[in-house]
Amino acid sequence: MQTEWFILLSVILFTMGVLGVLFRRNAILVFMSVELMLNATNLALVAFAHQWGSEAGHLFVFFIITVAAAEVAVGLALIVAIFRTKHSINIDDLRQMEG
Repeated sequence: MQTEWFILLSVILFTMGVLGVLFRRNAILVFMSVELMLNATNLALVAFAHQWGSEAGHLFVFFIITVAAAEVAVGLALIVAIFRTKHSINIDDLRQMEG
């Protein structure tokens, strides 16, 4: 397959992630949309690394996966903590926490 198809898929996935972050009100869905954007970026990096015959893209993907794993741990812990105090994970309800 040509690299353009992988890049097109990556753009579509990234756009879906951006739309999910902008229009969803559930914290878990927003969190999943951010993960979708990270995976779209990984797909583009691997496609470009394969096209150019470079291993640097794979190294960046490994770094992004590591950061995403840390983000999942911290993000889900925050979502659970907020749910325990507010009994909701709706982002609009969290605006009341502003000082």
